[in-house]
Amino acid sequence: MATATVQEDENNALQIANNQQDNLITHEKVNSAFSGEVVKLERGNAKVVLETIEVMRADDLGLVHGGFIFSAADFAAMAAVNEPNVVLASSSCLFLSPVRIGDKVTFEAIEHQKEGRKRTVSVKGYVHEIKVFEGEFKTVITERHVLRLDLLKNIEE
Repeated sequence: MATATVQEDENNALQIANNQQDNLITHEKVNSAFSGEVVKLERGNAKVVLETIEVMRADDLGLVHGGFIFSAADFAAMAAVNEPNVVLASSSCLFLSPVRIGDKVTFEAIEHQKEGRKRTVSVKGYVHEIKVFEGEFKTVITERHVLRLDLLKNIEE
């Protein structure tokens, strides 16, 4: 009976994650295997869970390369803003503790400052109760997709 309950809990968690991904209107093509899965999505608030896997290995002891941790934290920040054309402008990050292959890292992102098209998002990452990452992400919401902007136009004028 306990096995059925665990399976039901896992199915419910998967359904919730799928619903959250459906509400995501930015970065929809991000590969969740490398950047995490959105499990909570509210205006100005997101939670992303990254399950670390073998391809993230940096060494023989199972250290996860920090780029994967940063990627998931960035994805959580973008999800918290959840605007179609949000892009990262800058970040300040601390890697507080190592992450190992097999760890599940939960990133909590909270948008705490709005100024016009600019947003500042705080992101904290945890393995169980241990804080492994903390960062501040400054984002910009552009009128059009960043690859469709004429960036040279302003320089020439």
